[in-house]
Amino acid sequence: MTERPDDVLPEEADGTAATDGTDGLGEEELAAARRAARRDGFAVGLATAVYGISFGALAVAAGLDVWQTCFLSLVMFTGGSQFALVGVLASGGVAAGGSAIATAAMLGIRNVIYGMRMKPLVTPPDADGRPASVWRRVAAAWITIDESTAVALAQSDDRAARTGFWVTGVVIFIGWNLTTLAGALIGDAIGDTRAWGLDAAAAAAFLGLLWPRLKRFQAGAVAVGAAVVATLTTPVLMPGLPVLVAAVVAVVVGWFDLFSRRRAA
Repeated sequence: MTERPDDVLPEEADGTAATDGTDGLGEEELAAARRAARRDGFAVGLATAVYGISFGALAVAAGLDVWQTCFLSLVMFTGGSQFALVGVLASGGVAAGGSAIATAAMLGIRNVIYGMRMKPLVTPPDADGRPASVWRRVAAAWITIDESTAVALAQSDDRAARTGFWVTGVVIFIGWNLTTLAGALIGDAIGDTRAWGLDAAAAAAFLGLLWPRLKRFQAGAVAVGAAVVATLTTPVLMPGLPVLVAAVVAVVVGWFDLFSRRRAA
């Protein structure tokens, strides 16, 4: 009879894993990690939800009514795409509807990538190996956004990550829809939004969302290139189309990995 090596845990003797993503943390550490995740989720959720006021006012300024604005936040629920949609509508009206939808859809593609990354983490199978319920998966997909993904991935173990994901997503979903209603009512009450400068505020709000993401050289270069292309094509193309043409800059840079190749050389 041979002895089992001391560094092999009992759960590993038959080939099964001895960890569930907790990285050997004790119960106290796990509880502390989950509390930290809840704090992060509430802090990020409340801060993000405030932007809904801006979106509600800007959507009304772009020509949507209060109920259309609220429905958009309820169903679409992805801030960057929503700001892009109302920004294009504000510049081109109903005639730019197709371009507005295409622009918002392109920005929304990132949520699909988030979903592929987050699905195994936030909707794992149960102890018997059965997949998570349909409702849980639908709810997770609905709140898979920049902030919920970021908070989840910042945690130290899987259970804390799930806590951070759900707290962040639910807080933002509820808060965003409430503040959207408030902003839409404010925008509807002030009448001529152009007199208050809201006709140009959509672009400013979207720039505010984009700015923190321009820390890397490649991202900054793409932003500058896209801005130049959009500026040159705006006088000759109908509203909304310059945004789509400018997006080609990001596609080309990403596809050929231009700046990384130059650094390697």
